[in-house]
Amino acid sequence: MKISTKGRYALRVIIDISQQGSDKFIPLKEISERQNISLKYLEMIVAVLTKAGYLISLRGKEGGYKLAKEPRNYTVGAILKLTEGSLAPVACLESDINQCPKADDCLTLPLWRKLAALVDNYLESVTIEDLIKQQDGLIGNNYNI
Repeated sequence: MKISTKGRYALRVIIDISQQGSDKFIPLKEISERQNISLKYLEMIVAVLTKAGYLISLRGKEGGYKLAKEPRNYTVGAILKLTEGSLAPVACLESDINQCPKADDCLTLPLWRKLAALVDNYLESVTIEDLIKQQDGLIGNNYNI
C-alpha cells in the first residue's frame, strides 16, 4: 500500500480547514498558499471531498470551504479510502469478493487479510482532531502525513 499525493493532500486540506475555525469559509487560494499545493490539484481534491459531504462549499466573495462535521468525526481511514479507493495490501483484497482463482488454496491470504485489518483498524482509530492535537503537542503519538 502506498498513499498517493491525492490522499495525503486531502488530509492536509481537512487539517488546514480545521485549524482555521469552524465558523467561516476558507478560500481555496489561501489553503493552496499555506500548503504549497497547486490550486488546480486542490480543486480536484475538494470536489471529491465536497461531493462526499466532507466539506461544504460556498461560492462568491465570502466563499470557500468549511468542514461539514467536527474534526473528531473525520477519520484518517475514511478520508484515505475516499481519495485512494482500496487500501488493501494485495490486489485480491481490493473488492469484497475475492476473485483470485487460488484464494481457496492460498497460504498467504490470511496474512494479507490480517495486515489489511490492522491497517484499517489503525487508520480508522486516528481522527483529524488527533492529528491536530499531536501537532500542538497535546498527545504523545507521532503521526506523519
